[in-house]
Amino acid sequence: MDGPAAEALLAPLRQAVRLQGELVRKLKDEKAPQMDVDKAVAELKARKRLLEAKELALQPKDDIVDRLKMEDTLKRRFFYDQAFSIYGGVSGLYDFGPVGCALKNNIIQAWRQHFIQEEQIFEIDCTMLTPEAVLKTSGHVDKFADFMVKDVKSGECFRADHLLKAHLQKLMSDKKCAAEKKMEMENVITQLDNYNQEQLADLFVNYNVKSPLTGNDLTAPVSFNLMFKTSIGPGGNMPGYLRPETAQGIFLNFKRLLEFNQGKLPFAAAQIGNSFRNEISPRSGLIRVREFTMAEIEHFVDPSEKCHPKFQNVADLHILLYSAKAQTSGQPARLMRLGDAVEQGVINNSVLGYFIGRIYLYLIKVGISPEKLRFRQHMENEMAHYACDCWDAESKTSYGWIEIVGCADRSCYDLSCHARATKVPLVAEKPLKEPRIANVVQFEANKGAIGKAYKKDAKLVLEYLAICDECYITEMETQLSEKGEFVIETEGKTFQVTKDMVAVKRFQKTLHVEEIVPNVIEPSFGLGRIMYTIFEHTFRIREGDEQRTFFSFPAVVAPFKCSVLPLSQNQEFIPFVKELSEALTRNGVSHKVDDSSGSIGRRYARTDEIGVAFGITVDFDTVNKTPHSATLRDRDSMRQIRAEVSELPGLVGDLANGNITWADVETKYPPFEGQETSKKEAMEV
Repeated sequence: MDGPAAEALLAPLRQAVRLQGELVRKLKDEKAPQMDVDKAVAELKARKRLLEAKELALQPKDDIVDRLKMEDTLKRRFFYDQAFSIYGGVSGLYDFGPVGCALKNNIIQAWRQHFIQEEQIFEIDCTMLTPEAVLKTSGHVDKFADFMVKDVKSGECFRADHLLKAHLQKLMSDKKCAAEKKMEMENVITQLDNYNQEQLADLFVNYNVKSPLTGNDLTAPVSFNLMFKTSIGPGGNMPGYLRPETAQGIFLNFKRLLEFNQGKLPFAAAQIGNSFRNEISPRSGLIRVREFTMAEIEHFVDPSEKCHPKFQNVADLHILLYSAKAQTSGQPARLMRLGDAVEQGVINNSVLGYFIGRIYLYLIKVGISPEKLRFRQHMENEMAHYACDCWDAESKTSYGWIEIVGCADRSCYDLSCHARATKVPLVAEKPLKEPRIANVVQFEANKGAIGKAYKKDAKLVLEYLAICDECYITEMETQLSEKGEFVIETEGKTFQVTKDMVAVKRFQKTLHVEEIVPNVIEPSFGLGRIMYTIFEHTFRIREGDEQRTFFSFPAVVAPFKCSVLPLSQNQEFIPFVKELSEALTRNGVSHKVDDSSGSIGRRYARTDEIGVAFGITVDFDTVNKTPHSATLRDRDSMRQIRAEVSELPGLVGDLANGNITWADVETKYPPFEGQETSKKEAMEV
């Protein structure tokens, strides 16, 4: 259902979201208690989810992929499978087979070409093992956690909020459930994101939640850090983790990268590699896993110059944007010109806008449908306090809308945190054309008070306070004013800094060179999620034949660009197959020779099923007529042309690289109607 009928059903839900959004804004304006604001925000999120679920339910049925049929194809043709399957498998870990591995590598290579080469980004490769101190500074040690419960007998673990929600939904679906009780449980579900450990424990007791697998009792919820912990070195004295993201390695190498770029801003660095998250209950195939490949860019820019020189290259793109304002007012995402979105302040700045445009172009290039792609802006309550603006590229799948790329303006937060922790200034110098008077903000430490309080550790506190940047000082000044103290962590120790220990000093000085802590624009790609989306968006069923399925991968990412199919196993065909295979290899075209005895139709179906973009068929005319020619078949349309054997490898290479289209080929070469030499005639010759 779509159009006016669907909109009539959605209207009351949109109104409910709009009213709740207005309530949230009102509470914030009136500086209401944080508990009241959190409760209103949770209700807003719940209403948004209800609206989105209804929107997805009303979409046309032919817009929904047959996931079971698709997953059967993926498993049968070994695109990927659960890791350690002969030992029973491990949830959230997957092995990629030959076809999946080739597809994944092509997605990565297209990313390198699109971003690293075309944007002249510096690629680095950092270790996956990360000392605890680094991730303590980044916040992952303290905050990268979910609440977990455990079956007291089997030891099976469950994510607490997911299990509680599923249990309450099951109770609510019972026809005997009273309306009052149902409303109470709905209220609990809307507040799930806000409950602390003790409140969750009470809810598990109140609603008698048991293990859904065995019916056994569960432990009380405990906080579970999602990083894989290890120790570095044989002594076990240096705790560490497998990295949960690739970004931290780039931040830590900022000084070296800045030197490599002759000390100039802006510049960008990128890293592609595996990251690890010890998910409590991984699910949904490649969407939520424990080991995954990320590709991240950190674009370092002068905060006063967030204007991208190449923005006009993407300004005319029309992209589906789901702004924070639209979300809180119940409005749908709308198609918007990127240039207008930046001009009107929907997107914070043109650097962020430029990367949104480039991300969009990349995702379309690798096979994601533009009709099922949107960019959703984080609402204020979703963003970290230091972030200026954040947008997620989301794709519509059979699981609903899923995030596949995040693009955030992270301000100067990461570099500032690591600079404070290491006492290494992570700054860029900007020569000034003319000297200027600058306002300086510094901590003024009371050495006596700090020395009296912390004795031999006073030096650590004084060194820490000496390198703090203006952004951090201003934030701590607010805490001093409101609470009379703030807490710092350095060298693995925690210190309370009170009003009598420190003051904030403001003064002016003449600058000839300005020190800048760069802001960071961070596009972060989940390649497994992108890959899964490509599977769903390119999966097809042949018209008129429900059993014939295929993947319509763009040639640039297709696992094999071409198949070579001899029509007969006759020895006379072998030299032509060999010649084509060697020429394709020289042209850098990945290909697959299928010289099995099956019919040509069956072999076409086999190669279509794994997404091979084109097929060269060596037939009897190839062998018996000069100049020697063969047919070239397009997977999606199944149309064929005929060209000389010597031309075909270069032709396929141009098609695979996007230099020409199939339509270009059809205008230049005659369509193939049927071979002139039959098998019988060939044998007589």
